[in-house]
Amino acid sequence: MRAVVMGSGSWGTATAKVLVDAGVDTTMWARRPELAEAVNASHTNPDYLQGIVLPETLTATSSVSEALAGAEIVVCAVPSQSLRANLAHWREYLQPTASLVSLAKGVETSTLLRMTEVIGEVSGFPAEQIAVLSGPNLAREVAEQQPAATVIACSDEERAKQLQVAFSTGYFRPYTNTDVVGVEIGGAVKNVIALACGMAGGMGFGMNTLATIITRGLAETIRLGLALGAQPETFAGLAGIGDLVATCSSPLSRNRTFGAKLGEGATMEEAQAATNGQVAEGVKSCVSVRALAQKYGVEMPLTDAVAAVCHEGMSTREAGVFLLGRSRKPETYGHPTA
Repeated sequence: MRAVVMGSGSWGTATAKVLVDAGVDTTMWARRPELAEAVNASHTNPDYLQGIVLPETLTATSSVSEALAGAEIVVCAVPSQSLRANLAHWREYLQPTASLVSLAKGVETSTLLRMTEVIGEVSGFPAEQIAVLSGPNLAREVAEQQPAATVIACSDEERAKQLQVAFSTGYFRPYTNTDVVGVEIGGAVKNVIALACGMAGGMGFGMNTLATIITRGLAETIRLGLALGAQPETFAGLAGIGDLVATCSSPLSRNRTFGAKLGEGATMEEAQAATNGQVAEGVKSCVSVRALAQKYGVEMPLTDAVAAVCHEGMSTREAGVFLLGRSRKPETYGHPTA
């Protein structure tokens, strides 16, 4: 079996390491030739995972045709808003029987499509060949081989099981799921909620506030997911509450770090600099997640507040006043006004 990871950011690199450690012949595609050369020469990714030694058998290339030649597993590891453009360039080199695995967590701004929907639309591949990998998977911790679990969701359960084997190591344990919608919505919304948690932390608030935002963020995620046809139990799992807690709590989370800088009073540009140029997916996804919620008539006040802070000039303190000043409601998810 041969795999390729299309993207050389921190999570793409960590995922490539997982595949090699699982015994899969793996190549990593890097957009910049100098980064591919650095990976091959030093067995490190100096731009995104400094200090992590990569397997000597992991090779990198900046050639799309070379990377995709004969690849049976194609891992899409570029940011969500650039996936469509990249995939259009990759499409002619894809093997017709390959499994396409999305790592991107977001909703496309221009179309409100989930990432597996974008992959299907651009590649022409059926849903049965497209999977998503998502869970509480902070790249550096996985690359350090700290124990972690994840979810591989695909409408074809047998294909999900095959991918489960390909990604299984002594430190990385994948579970399968057929609820692609739920897994993707969990991954997209958690980035937005992590921004909110970061803002609260940057403003000096403690664990009570953090727990409140995580819990109410989960409520928003469930409401949107159910409106799109997801299974409720998915949100109680690794791709739901698991990913939400990890991303909202860890200083390794780019979204939380970005939000914390905003909470401290930094500008958007200063917050971006704090993430070392890496993409905080929630900054763009908050707009598309909000639009998707509006399309389906789902109330998501935390998402509304994050979008207003990131794109409409609202201060983090004004966002807090907005959220706390909302009308009193029952907590139950099933209640029409909850």
